Amino acid sequence: MDRKLWRNFDSILLAATAALFLFGLVAVYSATRGFTPSSPFYFVARQSIAALAGFTALLFVLRLDYRHLVRLARLPYFATLLLLTAVLFVGRTEGGAGRWLGVGSFSVQPAEFAKISLILVLAAVLDDREEVKHWRGVMRVLLYTAPPVALVLLQPDLGTAMTLAGIAIGMMFFAGARLNHLLTLVGAGSAAVVGAVVASLNGWVTILKPYQINRLIVFLDPYRYQHDAGWNVIQSMIAIGSGSFFGKGLFGGSQTQLNFLPARHTDFIFSVIGEEFGFVGGLIVLSLFGVVLWRGGRILLAAKDRTGSLLTAGVLSLLFLHVLINVGMTLGVMPVTGLPLPLISYGGTSVMVTLINIGLVLNVGLRRQKIQF
Repeated sequence: MDRKLWRNFDSILLAATAALFLFGLVAVYSATRGFTPSSPFYFVARQSIAALAGFTALLFVLRLDYRHLVRLARLPYFATLLLLTAVLFVGRTEGGAGRWLGVGSFSVQPAEFAKISLILVLAAVLDDREEVKHWRGVMRVLLYTAPPVALVLLQPDLGTAMTLAGIAIGMMFFAGARLNHLLTLVGAGSAAVVGAVVASLNGWVTILKPYQINRLIVFLDPYRYQHDAGWNVIQSMIAIGSGSFFGKGLFGGSQTQLNFLPARHTDFIFSVIGEEFGFVGGLIVLSLFGVVLWRGGRILLAAKDRTGSLLTAGVLSLLFLHVLINVGMTLGVMPVTGLPLPLISYGGTSVMVTLINIGLVLNVGLRRQKIQF
């Protein structure tokens, strides 16, 4: 690769990414050291292996021109659809959902890779500036978005399905789609969710699982179900509130260390940060995400072509949605959907995919125009 390209390398973006991962590694260790007393670093080691693979993939992605990746996007897209289909038949089930494929002693979550493949293929589909302003362009986007969304819903994984739909909406917005078209899609999607809840509750058609419906209902009044489905959210809010300004200190969180806080190393990792590092710790994490979005936004605006802008817009939409929904659900202002906090939550596939996505943004940045701001 041309050495001149490295002059455009965004070291601040990579540094913020690395800082988020290291912060998350500390939080994961605090949350999991009691899971396996004989091997307290078990989860940290697995997370680190995944990150090593992710950083290796990031470096590999940097060496490839992102325009070549977009031109070949349909290959990983259809490969991902095959993996999502395989999950339905041979996937490992956990918590009532089959979302993982076993690879030796490790498991991978194809739904995470669907996020990358969808971003790549939509960057190609939305390249026509004029077509996206008409319904035929919107329909083309839906044609590619619907299959992975449907397959993910069948796992069932409502949170990831909503994220995939959110990526499509975000990329169409940046591509110049008409606002009334986007509002129509959002309205239709919301109506579909409400219809799915009503149909499932009445036993007409089983679209959503009982636990998914409970999550939506509990969001409206968690204290009404404080000894059942509302326990997770209530304990999360207690943990964050008890952390106050500076937190209780590493390993000092009672909700975390006494096992009151469920899924504390995955869905509710931000609650661990809020309890043990307080408002300051939460602010640091959110500020680091802000840096990532800021640097990514600079690259988006300076991209040398529309393809680069769309690719970056897709990644930024994905990161923003994950942070908004994950932090929101730990604070009780969003329904619990099972979405991880990027680079912070425990989950090898999530970490690898996030690092690859960061690599795509850095790739666009290497080949950008000269930035004047």
